[in-house]
Amino acid sequence: MAVHSKLYEILPEHYGYVIFTGVGSTFVNMWMAMNVSRARKRLSVEYPTMYSPDNKEFNCIQRAHQHSLEGHPTFLMFLFIGGLQYPKISAAVGHIYILSKIAFALGYYTGEPAKRKWGAFGHFALIALMGNTLSFATHQLGWFK
Repeated sequence: MAVHSKLYEILPEHYGYVIFTGVGSTFVNMWMAMNVSRARKRLSVEYPTMYSPDNKEFNCIQRAHQHSLEGHPTFLMFLFIGGLQYPKISAAVGHIYILSKIAFALGYYTGEPAKRKWGAFGHFALIALMGNTLSFATHQLGWFK
């Protein structure tokens, strides 16, 4: 029997939704990276300068992307592990998190950092994903049956 068919037997039904959600989050990060590249060209911020000493607009665009990258490993870990027990819920909540990252970026892109709070609802999604992951861990350890 092929290894991949054994994985299909081990992974929960609907886990593919979790995988698609993880891939979708990567596309959002790529969109943000492209926005940083466009802003570099438009605002004349040369590489390897990470943040401009005098261009707040560029710094907001760059910071939105950097912030997203900083939280991406945590999101993916919670998504993929919590999704082992709750695939549909994790995928749905993961999409809410992704939408919050888009709202966060669009708010930040205005050049007014306070508007990044447009994406604050993503914190609730991340907490829900953490709850799914903790639930999986406690069940896997046999603490709750």
